Amino acid sequence: MYPDFSKGLIPTIIVEASTNEVLMLAYMNEESYKKTLETKTTWFYSRSRDKLWNKGETSGHFQKVLEILIDCDEDTLLIKVEQKGPACHTGAKSCFYRKVL
Repeated sequence: MYPDFSKGLIPTIIVEASTNEVLMLAYMNEESYKKTLETKTTWFYSRSRDKLWNKGETSGHFQKVLEILIDCDEDTLLIKVEQKGPACHTGAKSCFYRKVL
């Protein structure tokens, strides 16, 4: 199966493989998806910087890709990783650490 990039970027959910904890949400384009498959580390498309980025390239907090799942519509990915260090740029383990309700 191959993601449907015909409409542009696709949301990509990153979870810690050992716990299934949701770590972050980012976006992929076709090029970042291919780089992820090639390198077995996560690559995303930054909407704010308008360029590709490899998670961990500046922080050292790389994500080793263990499994990639695709949803039934082929327009969302879920990637199970082994996370080195915190996933969030704030230093939190997960980007989802602030409770709303």
